[in-house]
Amino acid sequence: MNKLTPFIVGIFAMLFSCFSLAGDTLNAANTSWILTSTALVLLMTIPGLSLFYGGLVRVKNVLSVLMQCFAITCVISILWLVIGYSLAFSEGTWFVGGLTNIFMTNIGEETLAGDIPESVFAMFQLTFAIITPALIVGGFAERMRFSSMLLFSALWSLAVYAPVTHWVWGGGWLAEMGLMDFAGGTVVHVNAGVAALVAALVMGSRKGFPATPMPPHNMTMAITGAGMLWVGWFGFNAGSALAANGDAGMAMLVTHISAAAGALTWMFCEWNRFGKPSALGAVTGMVAGLGTITPASGFVGPIGGLVIGIAAGIVCFNLTVYLKNKLHIDDSLDVFPVHGVGGALGTILAGVFGATTISYFSGQGLSLESIGSQVQVQVIGVLAIAVYCGVLTFVLLKLVDIVLGLRVSDDEETEGLDINQHNERGYDL
Repeated sequence: MNKLTPFIVGIFAMLFSCFSLAGDTLNAANTSWILTSTALVLLMTIPGLSLFYGGLVRVKNVLSVLMQCFAITCVISILWLVIGYSLAFSEGTWFVGGLTNIFMTNIGEETLAGDIPESVFAMFQLTFAIITPALIVGGFAERMRFSSMLLFSALWSLAVYAPVTHWVWGGGWLAEMGLMDFAGGTVVHVNAGVAALVAALVMGSRKGFPATPMPPHNMTMAITGAGMLWVGWFGFNAGSALAANGDAGMAMLVTHISAAAGALTWMFCEWNRFGKPSALGAVTGMVAGLGTITPASGFVGPIGGLVIGIAAGIVCFNLTVYLKNKLHIDDSLDVFPVHGVGGALGTILAGVFGATTISYFSGQGLSLESIGSQVQVQVIGVLAIAVYCGVLTFVLLKLVDIVLGLRVSDDEETEGLDINQHNERGYDL
């Protein structure tokens, strides 16, 4: 028996080693899904958001918007490599990550984040870092200098996006509080919406607003881009499960339901108020439904997705009309009422529907008694990010204005940014 003891102990040690390393083993199915999701989220910015925003501006500015989205993709990608990823996801303080992953020096082919390659995780998160400042473009479209846009986007991504990402997803103080934000209601949508509102207020309205109508120049282009956003959003929300599992499947289902409900609700609100439904209203409602379900997509069930989509259509529609027609704030492409308000609404409702045991609403379900405390955490998260983003965005815009000047001249705005910023036209007419 004594002779067999070392052999038996060795066998058990090998088995224990195998089980203990199971969590550190690459999962091919999960990796494949996140690779796919990464491509889908990048599709949202180029070409989805580019075409959507490009179709919504006037013909003399279409190329400038396409160029802004494209250039932001390039600039943020390099910054993410150099320091952005490290600030967001490296171990650091309650406020921001450390510098251990500058230039992604610790990421190799064998490095894992959970059970997927860390390179895939870093690239997936990069696509979120790209689309967030690209969304802000809608707040100052048709009037900001290209050079100023580049500098502002770069500074904002490091000073605002990276720390907030660390707060929520990188182990920062909101993560420790238990904030529920599955795919970016606060990190992406509240952040971008508040920044767009501040930019619109700091820069002032476009010439002629609100007296002069400024309709979209190409709704065909805008609807094409909106369709790409809808499809790409499956990677945005379902990919945030970081696994090919039931959470991803439910996130995809509720995302689709909310988008459809948001589009129909906005359409009927518009139909009731103005007498006719518009294609612009339908696609804007779709985006509102998508943005609002984003933070809750991993926590609610199908009926929760339906209710959130309907709420998004009603609330975001009325806020959009109020800001433009009553307050005369020229958030050119409605970033704040759609993304900012939608993201905040969805984050708060995640604490309601995601924290209930009622099967009609919940996907995962926390205890019924936790609703009040969870909603409190959600509100704190929304307010903290809105205030931080608003203050820092204001400071950065003023800094850029001092260095480069934010706005093109009146004559340049009249001529259009395509010609005076890029010496090109969107169309050869």
